[in-house]
This record gives sequence, C-alpha cells and structure tokens, in this order.
Amino acid sequence: MTIFCSHCHQPLQAEMSCLPRRGKQAPRASRPFRSTKSASKARRDQINAELQALRSLLPISVQEKERLSYLHTMALVCLQLRGAQLFPPGSAPPVGPALSTELLSLLPGFLLVLSANGKLVYISENVAQVLGLSMVELLAQGDTIFDILDGQACEDVHKKLLLAQEEPGREVTFVSEMCTSKAFRLQHGGNRVVTVCGRFVALRWPPSPSTTAFLALCTPVMQSSTEAEAGSQDDIFQSTHILDMTFIDVTESVTYHLGYRREELVGQSWYSLLHPEDADLAAAQHRAV
Repeated sequence: MTIFCSHCHQPLQAEMSCLPRRGKQAPRASRPFRSTKSASKARRDQINAELQALRSLLPISVQEKERLSYLHTMALVCLQLRGAQLFPPGSAPPVGPALSTELLSLLPGFLLVLSANGKLVYISENVAQVLGLSMVELLAQGDTIFDILDGQACEDVHKKLLLAQEEPGREVTFVSEMCTSKAFRLQHGGNRVVTVCGRFVALRWPPSPSTTAFLALCTPVMQSSTEAEAGSQDDIFQSTHILDMTFIDVTESVTYHLGYRREELVGQSWYSLLHPEDADLAAAQHRAV
C-alpha cells in the first residue's frame, strides 16, 4: 500500500513526511510557585514598625500620636528634621515647643518659622485658635508657606521673602488668606485673612541659606465672632473718604485697632497710614476703583 503525503500528495515511505520535523526538546522543568503574599506582609510590618518608632519620638502628647496617620507622621518628622538642621543640639532656638500655653495665649497671633526656601520649620500650638486647624492638621496641607496661603498671593509673598533674605534683619509684612478648617469656613464664610510680619535671622556665621530662618508673627486681620463677643471692642472700623482718600469720617472703634482718635484722622490722607512698601499696590487699586 502506497502512502501519500497529505501536504504535497507525493508518495512517502513509512514514518516520513515532507514537512520539517522539530527536534525533540527536553521536557521543561516546572518552576515552583512562590507566593509573594508573605513577603509583602513582612515589608508592611517592617514599615509599620519604623513608623511607630518615629511616631514615639515626636514631642507631642500620647493622644495626638494615636490619631496620627502615615501622612501626618511623616510630615511631623520632616518638620522636626528641618528644625534640627537649623537649630542643632546645643543651640538656643528663639522659639520652640518649650513656650508655655500661658505665654502663647498672650500673643495676638501664632508664631511661624520658615527655612530660606519657605519650608515650614515651626508653628506654635495656638495656631488652632486662629485658623481652627492644629499644627498637625495644617501640615497635612503641605510643607511650605505657599501650601497654606491663598494661591493668588503666593507670587507676592515669594518676592517679599526674597527681599527679606537679601537683607537679613529687614522686616517685611504681607497679608493673605490662610487655610482654615471646614467648620471655621462654614461659621465665618471663608478662610481667614492673616498679617504675617517677620524677618530673616542669621543663626550662625557666616550666614547661608542653611543657617538662616524667617521668624514671623501671624496676626488675624479681623477677630472672629467668638473673639469679638469675648472682647469689649468692635471687631471692625468703618471710614468714609473723598475721592483722594482723605478721611471725612471714621467710627470710634478705630482707636482700638490703630491707636488714633477719630478727630486725629479726619482731614488726613489714608495713604499716610500705609507702609511705604504697600503704597504702590494701594495706589494701583485706588486708580482701579
């Protein structure tokens, strides 16, 4: 019997084919299945242990430590590292956690320390009284001054900080909205306007970006309703001007805020009360109005 190839229809001998045969391959050894589940769990446990160790070193209360998330823990650790770099062990920082609650309560605002590039180094604990956010909650917004300010003011603030850095000891002031808690915004209708007044100080000689810090006092421009109820003074004052911004009338509460009596201001120019660095911006806004 003749056997024909099913491919080319040519007669074939037994066990032959016109198609090329593949060489016999040795059976491949099956790779053992290795689960990465236990390895991943070991890594997570190691990370958690390291975070717990870092959390235990933070200079905050036990209750606050228990509420810290991973993000908050790392933000606080970075804050402490920046502080240790500017104020190494043995130096005397101008401000720090050693300030008592009683002393902080006497301040009209909260204390802020920044590095040369605007990184947060220290925020006093009474920040919660001004912004409704604790130091830990504020750090969740970001680790620079620009992260907690209104975005439109960031460029102006950056220029002011550069100006202060070029002339250490020169005081600069800027006003901007700062981030607040949701409860604060619901109660007061928005974020809080804060005046930041401070200067760069050389901590060691020779001065360099790594050895200078911006020390500032952040004061709310207007008191909240609860603070106004606690005080005996009005939380605002109103003034009336002619077109060149000369005072023609002002409420008596101006004495509480500016120290001037009403009679002293009537007839004076509003520009005489401005800081010289703010005169150009105020004039531009005046012309726009």
